[in-house]
Amino acid sequence: MKATWNGATIAESNDTVVVEGNHYFPVAALNRKVIKPSDRHTVCPWKGTASYYTLVVDGAENVDACWYYPEPKEAAMQIKDRVAFWKGVLVA
Repeated sequence: MKATWNGATIAESNDTVVVEGNHYFPVAALNRKVIKPSDRHTVCPWKGTASYYTLVVDGAENVDACWYYPEPKEAAMQIKDRVAFWKGVLVA
């Protein structure tokens, strides 16, 4: 699987975990050159508190387009140390 946005590869891996239709990539597969931390956090009742990254590619920003669960709840441990995408990021 490969996640791309604005012509850049954001993450690529043969090891993704699908939860609720989203591919969660290993954090090691994330292209650290195109992300910056975000202050956004949301809460999922069964996965826990999500944190976000903003993508920055060629000067364009995609705010909060990448999320992860730093400390997922027990029911979601399969996505620990993994990231997922939305907001126009193509995962194929």
